[in-house]
Amino acid sequence: MKARVLRLALLAAALPLLRAEDKPPPALVQMAPLKNWAMQLRTDEGYPSLTLRGTEVHPITVNHIDIVDLNMTVFSGTPAAEIDTSVLSPAASYFPREQRVSGPGEVRMLDYRHGLEVTGEQWTYTYGPHWKKISIAKHAHVVLTAPVSNPSP
Repeated sequence: MKARVLRLALLAAALPLLRAEDKPPPALVQMAPLKNWAMQLRTDEGYPSLTLRGTEVHPITVNHIDIVDLNMTVFSGTPAAEIDTSVLSPAASYFPREQRVSGPGEVRMLDYRHGLEVTGEQWTYTYGPHWKKISIAKHAHVVLTAPVSNPSP
């Protein structure tokens, strides 16, 4: 539902530029970059699930948005709207249909629920309603900030 709303909004922006006999193009008509952009996705129940922010955004297609200075916040999806994860990167691409965000350069992910900080380069973050995964191809560095307890003998 969330991805469908985004696709519809991007397609609606391009439709006035098309003739009736034209099919929608694979890429949007060249648009000026959007400045200080933010988009919030919500669960079916209406609770915040994901917020994407960027200082500049370039819509490429209805399923590909390039973001400068990505600041992504993943929420718990519950009425408490607790922040679960933050992802920060100077350059990223968002693919709503695949529920994927990726970038060629640096990334920093803070997982507050599990007490993790992950950094690296050439990364991909995929997510679903009850899961998330980050893959890092270069210079992966993981810091566990949660307390570690000794198991009982």
